[in-house]
Amino acid sequence: MAACHTAGRLLPPALRDRLSPLFARLEPVLTSSDAKYLAQRTALVAFAIRVVSAAIAFVSQIILARIMGEFEYGIFVFVWVLVVLFGNLSCLGFHTAIIRFLPQYHARDALPEIRGLTTTVRVFALLSATALAAVGIAGLWLFGDTIDAFYLVPLYLGIFSLPMIALGDVMDGTSRAHSWAVSALSPTYLIRPLLILGFMMLAIAGGEPHSARTAMIAAMAATYVTTVTQFFILGRRLRRRYLKGPHRIEFGTWIRVALPIFLIEGFGFMLTNSDVIIVGLYLDPQSVAIYFAAAKTMALVHFVMFSVKAAASPRFSAAMADPDRQQLAVIAIESAKWSFWPSLIVGGAVLACGTLLLSLFGAAFVSGYPLMAILFAGIMAKALVGPAEAFLTMAGQQTLCVFLYAGALLANLALNATLIPLFGLTGAALATTGAMIVEATLLHIAVRRTFGIVLFAFADPHARLIKPEAARS
Repeated sequence: MAACHTAGRLLPPALRDRLSPLFARLEPVLTSSDAKYLAQRTALVAFAIRVVSAAIAFVSQIILARIMGEFEYGIFVFVWVLVVLFGNLSCLGFHTAIIRFLPQYHARDALPEIRGLTTTVRVFALLSATALAAVGIAGLWLFGDTIDAFYLVPLYLGIFSLPMIALGDVMDGTSRAHSWAVSALSPTYLIRPLLILGFMMLAIAGGEPHSARTAMIAAMAATYVTTVTQFFILGRRLRRRYLKGPHRIEFGTWIRVALPIFLIEGFGFMLTNSDVIIVGLYLDPQSVAIYFAAAKTMALVHFVMFSVKAAASPRFSAAMADPDRQQLAVIAIESAKWSFWPSLIVGGAVLACGTLLLSLFGAAFVSGYPLMAILFAGIMAKALVGPAEAFLTMAGQQTLCVFLYAGALLANLALNATLIPLFGLTGAALATTGAMIVEATLLHIAVRRTFGIVLFAFADPHARLIKPEAARS
C-alpha cells in the first residue's frame, strides 16, 4: 500500500482528492489476507500475467507465421494444438482435482494428505503421459502411411513433449491451489512461449530450414527446459512450506474426483481446440493457418475468463463448507460479472483492430476477419455465465458436468462435420460459436436447477435463491 500512498503524494491535490476513494478500495485488495481480497489479488495478478502472455503469444505467432509462411505454419499449429491437448488430457484431471482437495486439507491442517497429494500428482502425470506417448509412437509406426507425409516428423517430435506438458499442467494446478499466481501461470504462459520463439530464432540463425520440423524441435526444447526448471523450483518451495513428515495417499478418493474432472475438462478442452483439429482434417495447412490466426487473435479475450476462473475456483471450494448458500450465489454471480464486462470491452477493442492485427501475420491472413466476429459471439455467450464449470466442479457436481460437456462436444463435432464441408472456414467458426452457446445454456440451466442460483452476468447476487425443486418444475 506504500506505493499507493507514494503515488498519491505525486498527484495534484485536486486529482488526489478525487482518487482517494479508489486508493481506499484498493488498499485491502493489495494488503488484506481475507479470502475475498486474496482472491481478488490473485485475479489481478493472473489478469496481469495473462495480458502479458497474450501479447507474447500473439507477437510470437506473428513472427513464426512470417518466418514459416502459411503452409509450414499451418502444419506447426495443427501439431502443437494436438500436443497441448493430449498433454493436458493425460493428467486425467489431477491438475484440477488438486485445486479442490488442497484448500480442504489446509482447512483441517492435514499435512500428511497434502504431502501425499502434491507428490502423487507429479508422479502420476509423468507416468500417464509417458504411456500415452508410447501409444502415440506405436500408432504412428503402424498407421503412418495413412497420414500426410509433411505431418509425420512434427508429430513424432510432438509426442516426445507430452510428459513435460502433463507435468507442467499438474504443477500449475499445485501452484493455483496455493494461490501462487505467478508460479502457476508464468511457466506456461510467459516462459515457454518466449523460449519457443528464442530457440526458433537461434535455429534459423544457425542455418536450419524455416519449417514446421524446426519449430517443433524448438517447442520441444522449450517445453523441457521450462518444465524441468519449474519442477525444481516448485519442489523446493513445497519442501519449505511442508516440512518432512509422513505421506498419506488417498488415491482412490482422488481418482474418483479426478476422472469426472478429466471428462469435464477433456470435453471442454476439446470444445476449445476441436475446430482447429477438424479444420486440419478437412482442409489444407494454409486454411489451418488462417483459421488459427483468427482464433488466436480473438483468443486475446479468453484471458479474462481464465483470470476470473483462477481466482474463483479456490473461493468456490472454500464456500462449499459454508451452509450459507446465499454467499455462494454472491461469489458465483460476481464472477460472472467479472467475466462479462471485461470480455466485452477487450473483445470490442480486438474486433475494432482486427484487420490490422491479422495483416501482421501476412497479407493472406486478413481473409480471416469475418471469422473473428463470429467467434466473438460465442465467447460472449460463455462470458454471460462466467466460470460456471469451475463452480459445478468445486461443488462436487462432476458427473453432471460430464453429461453437459458430452452434449456440448457432440453438438460441436456434429456442427463442425456438417458446416465445414459446406462453408469451409466460415462453417468452422459458426460451429464453434454454436457449441459455445449450447455449452453456456446447459451450464446456466444446470446451476439453476441444482443450486437455485440464477448464474447470469445481469442477475442480482443478493436476490433470494430459487428452491431447486421449483427450478426443476
